[in-house]
Amino acid sequence: MSSEPEFSPPDETHLSLGLTDDEFVRIAETLGRHPNHLELAMYSVMWSEHCSYKSSRIHLRRFPTEAPWVLVGPGEGAGVVDVGDGIAAALRIESHNHPSAIEPYQGAATGVGGILRDIFSVGARPIAVMDPLRFGPLEDARARWVAEGVVSGISGYGNSVGVPTVGGETVFDETYADNPLVNVLCLGLMPVERLVLGRAEGVGNLAVLLGSTTGRDGIGGVSVLASAGFSDEESDAEKRPSVQVGDPFEEKRLIEACLELLDRELAIGVQDLGGAGITCATSETAAKGGAGMDVAVDVVPRRQPGMEPFEVMTSESQERMLAIVTPERLDEVLDIARRWEVRATVIGTVTGSGRLRVVDASGDVLADVPAKSLEEDAPLYDRPRSAPADLEERRSDRAASLDAPGDCGPDLLALVGDTRWVWSQYDHMLFLNTVVGPGGDAAVLRLKHPTTGEDTGRGLALTTDGNHLWCAVDPRVGSAMTVAESLLNLAVVGARPVAMVNCMNFGNPEHPEVMWQFSESVDGLSEALRIFGVPCIGGNVSLYNESRGRDIDPTPIVGLLGVVDALDRVPPPVALTEGARLFLVGRTDPVLDGSRWAARRGHRGRGTLPSLDLHAVAGVAGAVRDAVNACLVAGAHDVGSGGLALTLAEMAVNGGVGATVSLIADHGELFSESGGRVLLCVAEQHATSLRSLLESSEVAHQEIGSVGGDRLSVGGLLDVTVAELADASQSWLPDALGAGTTQG
Repeated sequence: MSSEPEFSPPDETHLSLGLTDDEFVRIAETLGRHPNHLELAMYSVMWSEHCSYKSSRIHLRRFPTEAPWVLVGPGEGAGVVDVGDGIAAALRIESHNHPSAIEPYQGAATGVGGILRDIFSVGARPIAVMDPLRFGPLEDARARWVAEGVVSGISGYGNSVGVPTVGGETVFDETYADNPLVNVLCLGLMPVERLVLGRAEGVGNLAVLLGSTTGRDGIGGVSVLASAGFSDEESDAEKRPSVQVGDPFEEKRLIEACLELLDRELAIGVQDLGGAGITCATSETAAKGGAGMDVAVDVVPRRQPGMEPFEVMTSESQERMLAIVTPERLDEVLDIARRWEVRATVIGTVTGSGRLRVVDASGDVLADVPAKSLEEDAPLYDRPRSAPADLEERRSDRAASLDAPGDCGPDLLALVGDTRWVWSQYDHMLFLNTVVGPGGDAAVLRLKHPTTGEDTGRGLALTTDGNHLWCAVDPRVGSAMTVAESLLNLAVVGARPVAMVNCMNFGNPEHPEVMWQFSESVDGLSEALRIFGVPCIGGNVSLYNESRGRDIDPTPIVGLLGVVDALDRVPPPVALTEGARLFLVGRTDPVLDGSRWAARRGHRGRGTLPSLDLHAVAGVAGAVRDAVNACLVAGAHDVGSGGLALTLAEMAVNGGVGATVSLIADHGELFSESGGRVLLCVAEQHATSLRSLLESSEVAHQEIGSVGGDRLSVGGLLDVTVAELADASQSWLPDALGAGTTQG
């Protein structure tokens, strides 16, 4: 008769915390005994998908992460690059998808708060935020409620804390019904010498908790919300306690206090308390420093009575940081905290044991685990992955079989729609550094020295991009097309790329097709980055984005940072200029698979994407960047979602002037989203010089028309007035959000 393994789970507590039977056994074997409830809770949050990346780490290793200018790569609070003049730029992107689906305002607001802390945890002052957002169809009342709440949360927190939101994206699509995507990117600056990493070093040094009190909001958020999808049986009310609550004014004081600590070199290491709370901050700093830590749980300031130790250790209450300081400098640290009205409490001591111990007021040990086992020893899964069983059938179903429109005008009017209602809620001029704000292909900021405030005469450019329609057809090629689009968004403002971060939003990793999508996407992103010479310096993985048993379309979001070497003029706008000529740079493959035009006809996730030559894209980006920096371009826009038709329409509306376009053969060339193309609006006197530059760069290009009048006319394909385009573009979102009753 066989006996049960020595460490078999005694009950199902671990399952309710998101741990599997095998993971429980692994924990018990690590400890040499059954874990108690506190220890089990600590492992459950640290071994969650959100904290450990246990389903994705094996794939993320394939990203190119090194370059001479990279100071900090993936694995820290933020990636950091040297941008010259003694200045380092910190970049980070995170997701707050599941919390925002439950409680849109607080979910989005605390997403902003968390990304800000990631940035100043490495010593940088946050200077800009971007928000790539995805919601369900606007016809759905709940989707409208989520969208309004998310936008309010981002504006309410960002505006209050004093960091501008300078760009992003807003997409409405059926794939995000019940499962919105709320991704937030932040950029920060610091003098290179202020760079600090989250390390607990020096036996006897102290762990000081800075900021807000600890409450029950957000307990187990990373395991409850980020490691499972949504089902019909679970109500918002049941998951709402797992959503954190933010206070932007506390965050502002915390930013200033932490930066002063770092300026005065009072902190050996700093770590933000985001996912997994105190457990994460103490275990990560100890593990990275090769040390241990004793944590006095009873001294942690609390906002609610009767909290259990496991609640204190796993709460994700916002606006908290952990600083490692020497005993000799403690009084100085406490003095700074008092002056900024930030609560400061010594909650732990660095030890040489290599263990994270949680003790109570009487000295009893409540938890005792190897610090590294919580972070570095988390499970690593190579989950089964397989292409869709009907992949070949899908690829043979081409959009070319769809009926060609007799008049493309109605199709274009159905595609236009700017999102100024969203970004009009944000203050994008805080700090007065914003040269190009929301509505452009990329945001552009003046690069000022973070210590002296001196203008360097250079600029930083930021863009975030994603396209689920492309990736649903082919996650590898679609992901590469996304990086190509980001590269061109930087090129049209004259910027060269220096770093990428990504937010990988995918469905349930236990579904082999989802892991196939994820792996293919990583390879597509990696190939493009290598060819473009851009390192990946960090990112985020958001899995279990599924609702009612349906996975979202794969949605990798790419955030690209670029440098404008001479910012002595405003970059060309996304607009047409009266009397100018139009040049299309790059080669068009008139394939409609994966396009918005095809999706509106029910053709999505099928066919084969347009061909993509990444080396040719790099050439186009270089030529366009040179043309912009040589002041040859009056207006510029990359050709992406909606194809050339939408690119023309957006530039016409922004410029208030029409255009006459020729050399476009059919609706395929008009609506294809073939990658690696840019539309340039060039004044008559610069046309010859531009043509010479493009010819010497050996990039494909053609002059396709001229600017003037009040109509957009493309051969015999479409003829609409600019006024019609403007009305359809600017009214759709306010009209939709004002229609009907929102629903919580």
